[in-house]
Amino acid sequence: MPEDALRRGVAEFIGTFTLIFIGVGSIVASEQIHDPSLIGVAIAHGLAIGIMVSAVGHISGGHFNPAITLGFLVTRRIKPNGALLYWAVQLAGAASAALLVRDLLPRASTDAVKLGVPAIGHGVNAGAAFGLEAILTFFLAWVVFATAVDPRGSFKSIAGLAIGLTITIDILFGGPFTGAAMNPARAFGPQLVGSHWSNAWVWYAGPALGAIVAAVLYELLYLRPAPAAPVDSQNGGGREPAGGDAGQVAP
Repeated sequence: MPEDALRRGVAEFIGTFTLIFIGVGSIVASEQIHDPSLIGVAIAHGLAIGIMVSAVGHISGGHFNPAITLGFLVTRRIKPNGALLYWAVQLAGAASAALLVRDLLPRASTDAVKLGVPAIGHGVNAGAAFGLEAILTFFLAWVVFATAVDPRGSFKSIAGLAIGLTITIDILFGGPFTGAAMNPARAFGPQLVGSHWSNAWVWYAGPALGAIVAAVLYELLYLRPAPAAPVDSQNGGGREPAGGDAGQVAP
């Protein structure tokens, strides 16, 4: 394996491991202390991603999510072999984290929450859960492209904060209804280790759709250079700004 690919793979493994270890661990901890609120769980997931994106985003891009990698793939911002590497290490990191949470924490507590596997609840059916996961992931992928991908944005330095807060707000809304995974790896690790596969397709198809729509839409609207305006006496040979012209807005 080339050295650069190894570095990227390790960064993606550690980032995904952190998300699942801290995220699932926070769910188990909430059960252990009988805390019924979502706030701690939402903040734990958001901080885990925000910290890891800030720490290693400059190495791997800080995907930690197969759906985000899929968005990069369909917009040709990662090569197929790179995407395959990312998916492999993301899923491996998720499974490793879920396994350690199960083995290190009291089994009664992990069993009580089914190891934090995302679940459909509160009257939501599988079709609605799919739609919710797609929309919540759309928000996440949109923010990733707007803060971490778009070279014009002045907010790139706070991409980790913005991405982490997006996960937090998504969980505060979607947690009771779908678990608000927004991430196939977040579902896969606990599903594999705990053998809980009920309605599993929701947390793969929903995030995939949401990420693809957000990535393609942002790419088409904001990241592809605009064609040059025709030269004539009215505009003096001016042109609309290209997608990479920072701070410029077409008149």
